[in-house]
Amino acid sequence: MKIKEIFVTSAFTQNSVWKQILGICSALAVTNLMMNSLVMGLGVIFTLALSGFTISLIRNFIPKRIRMMVQTLIIASYVIIVDLFLKANYPEISKSLGPYVGLIITNCIIMGRAEAFAGKNSPFESIIDGIGAGVGYTLVLLVIAFVRELFGFGTLFGFQIMGDWWTKWSIMVMAPSAFFMLSILIWIINTPKKQVG
Repeated sequence: MKIKEIFVTSAFTQNSVWKQILGICSALAVTNLMMNSLVMGLGVIFTLALSGFTISLIRNFIPKRIRMMVQTLIIASYVIIVDLFLKANYPEISKSLGPYVGLIITNCIIMGRAEAFAGKNSPFESIIDGIGAGVGYTLVLLVIAFVRELFGFGTLFGFQIMGDWWTKWSIMVMAPSAFFMLSILIWIINTPKKQVG
């Protein structure tokens, strides 16, 4: 498989959020601010790429009966690195993300890519697949966060965009708006396009 094909497939063609409806809990939880979404996305990219690489590297040595436990342990190790890095360097962002960084471990996307791809392909291909899946996930988070932060706070990445004339939509900073935004996004992307002619 070509590198570009692997990336495009995992990021767009078979995007884990809008095609397979995976990993939506965190997609709904952290998307009220773009900075939170970006940091969460980068954490998932890091975890996906390196856990995929590691699992692929040792896949032939993992006994089948404990395969899932080993994969979870590897994923958890990389999530702990992300969590400690954020707590040490970006305590405010770490605090605003709360428990959701730790919950990357349970993200279906990561377990799915470990099982479906990293367990069957080379380490380098697994890194590309992980980066692609992470980029696709991050794009979904940023699109939802763009709308929610803009209409809910009048800001983007914390910078004021809307003036005093703008009435903030309080519903946009509440959890239900994330459901609506994600549903609309999935509906738009998955609606078959009519062919012209």
